Amino acid sequence: MTAQAIPAYRQHCMLLKQLYRLNRRLGVSIVPPCGAGYLAGSRPLGGSAENFPMLRPLRDGMRYYERRLPHFDVVGQPLFVTFRLFDSLPGNRVFLPEALTSGRAFVQMDRMLDQAQTGPRHLSTPEIAAMVVDALLDGERRFGRYQLDSFVVMPNHVHLLVTPSVPSAKWLRTLKGFTAHEANAILGRTGNPFWKSESYDHLVRPGEFDRIRRYIDNNPVKAGLVASPEDFLWSSARACWKQAAG
Repeated sequence: MTAQAIPAYRQHCMLLKQLYRLNRRLGVSIVPPCGAGYLAGSRPLGGSAENFPMLRPLRDGMRYYERRLPHFDVVGQPLFVTFRLFDSLPGNRVFLPEALTSGRAFVQMDRMLDQAQTGPRHLSTPEIAAMVVDALLDGERRFGRYQLDSFVVMPNHVHLLVTPSVPSAKWLRTLKGFTAHEANAILGRTGNPFWKSESYDHLVRPGEFDRIRRYIDNNPVKAGLVASPEDFLWSSARACWKQAAG
């Protein structure tokens, strides 16, 4: 699938989601048409919303799945990923899935995270931040799951720019699961949600790579944490992490 086809495919999948909700409300089985050659197959829609990730193989190795947000998964193509701590945004501030597909809504959400005066800031604990950075580096150098192009571990969220070697649905779940377990152990608790289950990802289009990398590097500066990107300890902009990744 080409980058130009992605918006049409996203609209198609939003239609599938509406059909699925109708299926639950009416208690019937609706089988949507494949339509435009996007889906490799179709099956009755059923089960719970949480456990229905609509995962399908697409053309050119692209895979699509969605929970609340749509996700695109292409091995070998750069991906911008953001995930945040559980309860890191106010409960009365809701970003609808359709809104978060736009860059403007994402920047607004990221600004709220940077300026958050309430909610957990566990990633500002040096032991937890260092553990998360080590896990990010291990994903590249030990396990070969991706090429780690850029990262920053902010007090309540993480930005990554990676080029996956395996489907992102696998490495991201493993990364978040491991770091959540280790962080809860550091905090002296068991079984508490650490990360928000949903993550945001954006398939990097031609010409966007350097801009997104600058966005990640400059996030601590925009949040008022440091004067320059190189001063922030938990970022790929810092020389020591560049050497470790190399």
